[in-house]
Amino acid sequence: MPRFLTGALAACLLAHAQIPAQDGRNTGTPNTDTHFVPKTYNTLAEWEARKLALRTQILAAAGLFPPFPKNDLHPQIFGRIENRDCIIEKVLLETLPGYYLAGNLYRPLQPAPAGGYPAIISPHGHWNYGRLENTDIASVPARAINLARLGFVVFSYDMVGYDDTIQTPHDFGDTPVEELWSFGPFGLQLWNSIRAIDFLEKLPGVNPQNIGATGASGGATQTFTVSAVDDRVKFSAPANMVSLIMQGGGLCENAPGLRFDTNNVEIASMMAPRPMIMSAATGDWTRNMRTEEYPAVRAIYDLYGKGADVEMFFQDAPHNYNKPNREATYAFFGKHVLGESDPAKLKERAIHVEKLQDMMVLHNRKLPDNAISFQQLFDEWKHLAQQQTADPRARLLAALAAEWPARVLREGDGERILLGRPGQGDRVPAIWIEGANPPALVVHPDGAEAARKDPAAAGLLKSGRAVLFIDAFQTGSAAAPRDRSVKMFLTFNRSDDANRVQDILTALAWLNQPKTQLIGLGKSALWCTFAAAMAPIPIDLQADLSHFPATDEDLAKNFFVPGLQRAGGLQAAVTSLRLNPVNHLPKLP
Repeated sequence: MPRFLTGALAACLLAHAQIPAQDGRNTGTPNTDTHFVPKTYNTLAEWEARKLALRTQILAAAGLFPPFPKNDLHPQIFGRIENRDCIIEKVLLETLPGYYLAGNLYRPLQPAPAGGYPAIISPHGHWNYGRLENTDIASVPARAINLARLGFVVFSYDMVGYDDTIQTPHDFGDTPVEELWSFGPFGLQLWNSIRAIDFLEKLPGVNPQNIGATGASGGATQTFTVSAVDDRVKFSAPANMVSLIMQGGGLCENAPGLRFDTNNVEIASMMAPRPMIMSAATGDWTRNMRTEEYPAVRAIYDLYGKGADVEMFFQDAPHNYNKPNREATYAFFGKHVLGESDPAKLKERAIHVEKLQDMMVLHNRKLPDNAISFQQLFDEWKHLAQQQTADPRARLLAALAAEWPARVLREGDGERILLGRPGQGDRVPAIWIEGANPPALVVHPDGAEAARKDPAAAGLLKSGRAVLFIDAFQTGSAAAPRDRSVKMFLTFNRSDDANRVQDILTALAWLNQPKTQLIGLGKSALWCTFAAAMAPIPIDLQADLSHFPATDEDLAKNFFVPGLQRAGGLQAAVTSLRLNPVNHLPKLP
């Protein structure tokens, strides 16, 4: 199986800083089954900078950059069951206006101590019965009840489309329009997890400074993802999902843009230095935990001097959150949260399982009258996004995952040159005509030769201006096969149009002259507009967008970048251009 350096695609590029013979964005298409090699971080400062960038990337992929305003949860807690083990109640939370998350709350029988009980959010995986799964392989109720016995308040809640959380299916978000708005199960579930923490924070009898998370499989993905973006998670146990050889099988784990140049091990490492135990088994994709994943995560904890605060549990078993796995979690939480190390006190005991109908939130009950449909939820998601207008450049940079490179490589003499970024594996063929400043960059949808022959270039060349023509990604001589059929392609690989914007930014950074004239011809007017909006220097933009209305349907056809509309779309680009002095704004429809 091929092995990829996250963020490099070819390790030799880092060592030799040269432009490859083939563009690595075509020759390497990482996917959910790629065998990744973790990056090495030599200093805590280097890691903290990376962690900050990753947090933005995760939130942007989720459609939560910036996060939406938090409406009142209007928590409904009812259906109290008090048995020999704990108190169980039904919960309904309005996590977005008209959208409801359901779950069960498990509380200890004893009155809360001074300062309150520690609490845990408990997302489930792709089990048949969701949060009510109770088998030898995985019992969500056994986990919640035994944690409540130990002195934790546990909120066990649904993944979208499971059990009582029924306003969406579980799988959605894979149409181009939904992708443009970053509307999918990954983001909705991450938002629900954040709001679940909000719920526990304000719950009487809970210590709001001592909240943790645990789940297995898809629930582990939610566990380490919410822990990565929300520092309120103080301890965690992602079970059987932290892997370098499989990154998640469903749409709820694979939003477009989520794993650009990264993987689950790096995302899980963002928990550091807070206590975390990762479990693994011989029978699934965590089978290499002892030799690959755990050492990589431990290395990050060591940067903080907290290596002892990350542990692993490994067993010979299939994919699971079984009793031995759960008991390892109890022992870890007991030591780090309760100050209890006596193993006899932390073993799992048999539970009384309540009838399913007594646990279901919507048994003999309907959703509140203001509950909205799937389409109305999508409309609300778009409405909330359109209300957010702050820092359009930052939002566009996050959506396009683009950068203004600090250094640009150049190879070749005379007119035919190549440009690229150190360590990134990209290759941008170009025609360079030396001349007077300020230079001009001319971009054509058919590449550099077509741009050079266009009448728009004739006057520039006649005047003696320096002019650069590029073969932006997949145009002109840069056109090449690219395998887009790999699993969850957009989760790991930028779209063609996003790469074109990056190539324009790379070319502008190589020219590095204020007031560079940027001419976008035909459809490339869209590429150039977004590149100019993200450039940190003034750009003289010449772009006619009058034939591109920039609707969802138009962008899906002519400029497809997942998350672009969530980031503000063309309006954000125009606003950014107005904030950065330029000679011209694009001609709009």
